[in-house]
Amino acid sequence: MSDDQAPPNETPIQKALRLKNAALEARPKPPRGGRFQREQAMGLNSSKSRKPWTGG
Repeated sequence: MSDDQAPPNETPIQKALRLKNAALEARPKPPRGGRFQREQAMGLNSSKSRKPWTGG
């Protein structure tokens, strides 16, 4: 498992962090600006955060 873009003086920790970040970047990203963000922007209380024991 050779790495073409690895710097010659890279430590194992740096390599692990670089590979981890590359793996995270490759993951599909969730859509931004969903219902929660819209409700926050409009100043509404999010319906997801309502607790049944508060009575409303």
